[in-house]
Amino acid sequence: MSAISAVSVAGVAVATAALVCVLSVFNGFRDVLSVRLDTLGCDVAVTPVHGKTIGDADSLLTAIRSLSGVERAMPVVSDNALAVYDAREMPVRVKGVDESLFRQMTAIDSLIIPEGRFAASSTLTESAEDEYGESEEIRSSVGTIAVGVASRLSIYDLDRRLLLFTPRKGVRVNPANPLASFITDSISVAGVYQANQSDYDDNIVLTDLPTARHLFELDDHSATAIEVKARKGVEASSLAADIRGIAGKDFVVKDSLQQQELHFRMIEIEKWVTFLLLFFILLIAGFNLISTLSMLVLEKRKALGTLKAIGMTSRSIGGIFAWESAIVTLIGGVAGMLLGVVLCLLQENFGLIRLNGDADSLVIKAYPVALQWTDLLLVCIPLAAVGIITAIISSGFARRRASL
Repeated sequence: MSAISAVSVAGVAVATAALVCVLSVFNGFRDVLSVRLDTLGCDVAVTPVHGKTIGDADSLLTAIRSLSGVERAMPVVSDNALAVYDAREMPVRVKGVDESLFRQMTAIDSLIIPEGRFAASSTLTESAEDEYGESEEIRSSVGTIAVGVASRLSIYDLDRRLLLFTPRKGVRVNPANPLASFITDSISVAGVYQANQSDYDDNIVLTDLPTARHLFELDDHSATAIEVKARKGVEASSLAADIRGIAGKDFVVKDSLQQQELHFRMIEIEKWVTFLLLFFILLIAGFNLISTLSMLVLEKRKALGTLKAIGMTSRSIGGIFAWESAIVTLIGGVAGMLLGVVLCLLQENFGLIRLNGDADSLVIKAYPVALQWTDLLLVCIPLAAVGIITAIISSGFARRRASL
């Protein structure tokens, strides 16, 4: 192989290796995002098509728990509220959960910032009798807040009370007594969690179901969603399909990927845009190969004349250069794939290329990589396209020169 041909092979190899590495890095980011979202997410979520409330959540919950692929399922009450702490306020997302089930279905305990604890419970106590001999039940609630809530409200001392306000349904605000138009409750902050994912860290307040139902005026059998954890080895998409069969058309059933569709879609868009850009680089390498073969045709003009003299046709001569183009593309493509696989394996095992920034604040220290063999097959498509294009152009040029 001549030095010029070697340069052409190297160009195709480098572009192919870049394609393999870039696709693998985006796969790695996708896997990292999936793991981060799984820390507090669920495998399958069931919500109503119309409105916010599942009226008879208990019946649906029983039906879902009867499926063989379900490990655990729990009702959830979630909606917006206003949180107030020491004259500071912010809108939050209150999520009422069963403390025991939530702990079993998520990794919440591993996310709690030191000195705190996860809690989402409440107890009822009777107040002392008033002058009329009557008493009322007082709820004492304990909850856990996201790090974003703690930061914005400057909550540094645990076990302090956090006030929560929600507007009463169907009641207009009375300017003379605006508080009468709101339902008020409070929780004692037991801990702060940090999931390193903005969806979970920005504004969530975790509390128990009775407190959330009180805030949003729901009865004991209602919920806004049902969250499901699949048994080990059961695909979330398969379980979601089974739940759709028993839930019917009145409910929206989403697996973990569908719940975070926007995040994963953005990664996929970035992945394929980058793929197209690198494909154009591969095309440039292909045109470099065309120029190399064209120079070879001009260099071998006397040899082409000899081939014509011994009876070879212009088409046969063009075929020689078509095969030359195909061989160079094949060698460059195979070498590039091997190089890309080796680089990905080295990055995956040793983290050679590190992310910029403070290592203590980064969730991952090096660029994540997830090599998928389907991507190698995918890379073959642009390689084949470049090979065909270069073969056709090189063959045509050789035929024309041989005809002169």
